[in-house]
Amino acid sequence: MEPMPEPIPSPQARRAQQRLCRQLAHVGFALPGTLTERHMRCGTPHCRCKADPPALHGPYLQWTRKVDGKTVTRLLTPDQRDRYQDWFNNDRKLKTLVAQLEALSLTTLAQTEDWDDSTANQT
Repeated sequence: MEPMPEPIPSPQARRAQQRLCRQLAHVGFALPGTLTERHMRCGTPHCRCKADPPALHGPYLQWTRKVDGKTVTRLLTPDQRDRYQDWFNNDRKLKTLVAQLEALSLTTLAQTEDWDDSTANQT
């Protein structure tokens, strides 16, 4: 049995794919996860954080991500946040570009196989 020929995307789809790949090539270091600024209460009785209105402690900068399926949290200093902010931003860019490439691939698959577009993008 002969292998099936490789699909041939339209010139428009190929240009879109190449544009996304060029953008991906320009993404620098990327740190995954979420960076959150938190203000918290402590466990000390009669602390200012329990006053009315409360004066919460913080800000605490928490970087949370998954490592081997487990949530890992690390506290960052404001200086660390400032130094690595571009890397956090790059992770969002990376995820957006990959999602666009996946959507383009699904649409191209639907067009190549002459499928209804609405079923190609369902997972």
